[in-house]
Amino acid sequence: MRAFVTGAEGFIGRALSERLRGDGWEVAGVDFAAVPERAVVAGDVAEPGPWQRAANGAEVVVHTAAIVSNAHGLDTSWRVNVLGTRRALDAAVAAGARRFVHVSSVRAFSDLGFPPGVDESHPVRPDGNPYVDTKIASEQVVLQAHAAGEIDCVVIRPGDVYGPGSRPWTLLPLEIIRSGRFVLPARGRGTFSPVYVDDLVDGLVRAATVPEAAGEVITVSGGADVPARDFFGHYFRMLGRRGPLCLPTPVAVAGARLAGGLERLRGRETEINATSMRYLARPGGYSIAKARRLLGYEPAVGLDEGMRRTEAWLRERGLV
Repeated sequence: MRAFVTGAEGFIGRALSERLRGDGWEVAGVDFAAVPERAVVAGDVAEPGPWQRAANGAEVVVHTAAIVSNAHGLDTSWRVNVLGTRRALDAAVAAGARRFVHVSSVRAFSDLGFPPGVDESHPVRPDGNPYVDTKIASEQVVLQAHAAGEIDCVVIRPGDVYGPGSRPWTLLPLEIIRSGRFVLPARGRGTFSPVYVDDLVDGLVRAATVPEAAGEVITVSGGADVPARDFFGHYFRMLGRRGPLCLPTPVAVAGARLAGGLERLRGRETEINATSMRYLARPGGYSIAKARRLLGYEPAVGLDEGMRRTEAWLRERGLV
């Protein structure tokens, strides 16, 4: 089996590539910089180019490349998350691949306003946040290609992916905690839906190989939602600090809006903003019943074990 992975040197893309190689697959990919020893070519997924030909011969294309941020505007997010998805589809179709696996996000449900334990039958909800809205649009591009018979497609919506190398849910929280600016809304009782990276990768491999997954949208998370204060409390303990500071949502949102505005005045992007606060105030998590039923997926790494592995990785690199 041969796979082509976009965003191959990113957090999820690299973990997936390593798993596939370990399973005996031949793996190539694209990222901003070439890594010849791992068959990764240089390219911008939003632009057609020679990188697309590197997918030739691949049976499966897994599209992990994306802007995962609450700090970018609509134009930049659309260019990468939506147009880039179409370019990746073009590469997969031209390569004669039999399946395209698209990594979307549970945020297609929106950040708020969905029922606890929401499943894939619930409608997506644009909310004006460029990341949310472009993830929804990217799913439409993929499902449209599937409906048109261009290629069999699967959309995977990961939960909150953490572990060695995760910027959003490992490295960035540590950085903000060190700066003394880490705050949680909803008095820390917002729902967090962690999934350790190895479990997500297992779900992606299954999505690439299970015939019945074609044309489906599937949520892949850790199966055990926790209060946000419990998840991020692990990082405070790793750093030997007390916390996190938990505030009422209106206070946390107002403070984050002010902090974000000051950073923008300085010409700097920041994830400390009102959008991030609202996300961390979610009242409920996500069902993975469909992933269990359709893919035979079962998360194997609980939060305590996942954080133990993450801490070991961080300590090896002197990051905690």
